[in-house]
Amino acid sequence: QVQLVESGGGLVQAGGSLRLSCAASGRTFSRYTMGWFRQAPGKERESVAAITRRAYYADSVKGRFTISRDNAKNTMYLQMNSLKPEDTAVYYCAAYSGSYYESPLVAPYDYWSQGTQVTVSS
Repeated sequence: QVQLVESGGGLVQAGGSLRLSCAASGRTFSRYTMGWFRQAPGKERESVAAITRRAYYADSVKGRFTISRDNAKNTMYLQMNSLKPEDTAVYYCAAYSGSYYESPLVAPYDYWSQGTQVTVSS
């Protein structure tokens, strides 16, 4: 059983930056694939980034967002720079506890945070 608690959402102007944090419980956090997802109104949930021992990014955020993790703190981060209005969404962190998955961005994640709103004004 894994609990994920997310923080750091808010309102920012286009071109600005925001940092999301995801604190996880669990004894094997370091073994989990971790990911960030987002869902805008009227849109399907989409994968943003994922991290195992290396990072993966959706094309829409590549070069602007950075995913990282601190296993000693059981925490994952998403640094979002050069934000655009189209980044506006509810952001979720997620954990996948299963075996190796070829495409971490679309792994069958087991656990999800409550979500946090990110709003980017134009």
